[in-house]
Amino acid sequence: MNKLQNLLDNNRRWASEIKERQPKFFEILSKQQSPEYLWIGCSDSRVPANEIVNLLPGELFVHRNVANVVVHTDLNCLSVIQYAVDVLHVKHIIVCGHYGCGGVRAALEKNRFGLIDNWLRHIQDVQQQYSSIVESAGTIEKQVDRLCELNVIEQVRNVCETTIIQDAWARGASLNVHGWIYGLSDGLIRDLNITMNGGEEINSIYSLAIQNVRERT
Repeated sequence: MNKLQNLLDNNRRWASEIKERQPKFFEILSKQQSPEYLWIGCSDSRVPANEIVNLLPGELFVHRNVANVVVHTDLNCLSVIQYAVDVLHVKHIIVCGHYGCGGVRAALEKNRFGLIDNWLRHIQDVQQQYSSIVESAGTIEKQVDRLCELNVIEQVRNVCETTIIQDAWARGASLNVHGWIYGLSDGLIRDLNITMNGGEEINSIYSLAIQNVRERT
């Protein structure tokens, strides 16, 4: 017996409900993809990108990895960004972390899990750079949350410093990069007040966002 039959049944109910509301939804969706947003988020199963911003399939282009990290050697992530910007012509890129991130906590506590330790090293770099901000947050839970915020801010800058985004801005593309964080305990997204739409302002906006986090500690 197929132990995943419940998922197949769920899929059929979901598709049926959508077709009842919009009979031609899938017909139209299959012929085009024109999202205005690229979402770079965490792989955590508790943070479903489309659902928490109440968007339908086709309205949000999504890339997810452990702890929403953007690394300049990650061809997977860079390919997603390049396709979103150069082919889909998205207007907004959203880096969205979440409080209580397990990857961030593992990096902070220097837990060892194997291969993923190399990936989390990027977050440890952020923690070491801003150790005073993290440590002054208080309890380990608050330190994790503070590092989650700092990690989002860092990844926004990493996105903006890719050749993909730099080239897009150089040719006059209307493209904004944002940093958000999601609360697992209340389902709300908070704007971390870091939005960039041009290469000349990266450092100043980044520094201001870090200062905002510092002042909350």
